Amino acid sequence: MMETSSSLVMFSDDHYLDQPTDTVYSVLGILNKMQALADKTVLLGEIRGDLVSLTAEAPLDLKQLAAFQADANNSYNTPHDYYAVINNCNYYLSHVDTTLKKRNEPIFQNEYAVVKAFRAWTYLQLVTTYGEVPFITEPILTESAANKAYPMYTIKAVCDYFIDDLTPYVNVDFPSYGPVSSLDSKKFFLPVRVVLGDLCLWGGRYREAAGFYRDYLANETTPVTTGLNQASWRSSESTFTMWDNNYAVLFNNMGNQEIVSYIPMENSERDKDYSQLRNLFNSTPGNNYYVKATPSARMLEISKAQSHALVYTNGALRDTLYAPTRNDEHPLWVGDLRLAASYTVVNTNETPDYNSLYAPKKQTIAKFATDHVVLYRRGQIYLRYAEALNRAGLPQAAFAVLKYGVYANALNLFVSSEEKAIAGNLLNFSQYAFTATNTLGIHSRGSGNAGADTTYVIPALASKEDSVRYVEDLICTENALETAFEGYRFYDLLRMALRRNDSDFLASMIAARQGTAGYDAALYSNLLDRSKWFLPLP
Repeated sequence: MMETSSSLVMFSDDHYLDQPTDTVYSVLGILNKMQALADKTVLLGEIRGDLVSLTAEAPLDLKQLAAFQADANNSYNTPHDYYAVINNCNYYLSHVDTTLKKRNEPIFQNEYAVVKAFRAWTYLQLVTTYGEVPFITEPILTESAANKAYPMYTIKAVCDYFIDDLTPYVNVDFPSYGPVSSLDSKKFFLPVRVVLGDLCLWGGRYREAAGFYRDYLANETTPVTTGLNQASWRSSESTFTMWDNNYAVLFNNMGNQEIVSYIPMENSERDKDYSQLRNLFNSTPGNNYYVKATPSARMLEISKAQSHALVYTNGALRDTLYAPTRNDEHPLWVGDLRLAASYTVVNTNETPDYNSLYAPKKQTIAKFATDHVVLYRRGQIYLRYAEALNRAGLPQAAFAVLKYGVYANALNLFVSSEEKAIAGNLLNFSQYAFTATNTLGIHSRGSGNAGADTTYVIPALASKEDSVRYVEDLICTENALETAFEGYRFYDLLRMALRRNDSDFLASMIAARQGTAGYDAALYSNLLDRSKWFLPLP
């Protein structure tokens, strides 16, 4: 697991980081190590979930992941890649000269905070993949150190440690390196508040999680609104024959404001750090259009099951209409339109670069439009904020994130005074920065005007606990609609199953991967054993 002869050891033991060039190259070096985690993070999160099915062309290692049969020899079971990042972070943090100041400000404080966030994020990915891991915070520089026995930390223990470790740096800005390879280098870094929100969410500290997410989103200097991008039927037509796709553009370049953080990857297929996600999910000349993964039958069921409300306007006339629940000519044009907006299949012989060696169908998933691998984006952060609010005992507020958006008028109208009193500043969003002209409910990104949908509600339930469970199920569904294929799904299901102490929740979800008619009873039985949820440490 710890390989001192490999790139895990980045520097000699006596090298002290006290020059600006040292720290810049060290931080970029850590990013280089993170490239080895990029594809793995997405695949471990999607292939083991319920939203993706593998094709016959998928490699055996991916098929083993999907069947929860991956062993120590599986090519995706590589904890040393995580420890390569961790060890370089540990080295940096123990060797950087934090006493150096310029104009009485610590010179390397920005980099120090960035590296702390990298380390915390990497440990969170590691422990949620393996369940319990050796915990090391000092650099491993010798073989004897690598062979030592280290304490094993659970998910909860890792989260508690890094919440304390990272909290002092919430107000530290990112370094200003300017463009790197024509990319905005600030998006290479992870917002400390968002990482802390994730740690608290996994660690069961829900009010703190909601606070960190809220503080990130509602930042007075750089407020983070949802924007108004949607895939939706045209409100000027009542026939449901034309819809507008302003959703897929969120993923077509890393400069889009939707993208918060990403791992920059190489742009040449000859490079070992080139992302292979496009060749797995999309038809390319490199794979002769034979994809390895495709949206599952369950993903299609979830998408089609959504109600899609349209506020039809014709002069002074306004009426709420609901899209048809069947479309034989365009089956994906039913329910939520985000899947139709980001996933297309055409006959290969209709493409301009047709080749007789190509597969008969060409699949394109817009979320794999670039070379890079996204770690955080706005829609995802809002959904985690909603999840935290809900588990903090604020189901109405959480539902408002889904249905209306977090602008003052909506929160005042649709969140009870009782909940607002309990929430305190967790619902404080500037009435000037967050308005109906730049904010919407996340469900409206694909399910029409969710605010006008009379079927999309929290029903009257016996207890507040029942309401919390109901809203969490809605959030789970929204996670599928909004973040499918991005690498979060299995971990979302895992987090909710652990929180509920409910093995059936995760097992039944994943067993339905092939749709209701293809329910996999054997996989369900296998996943009732919680040890199957985690990869085995080699």
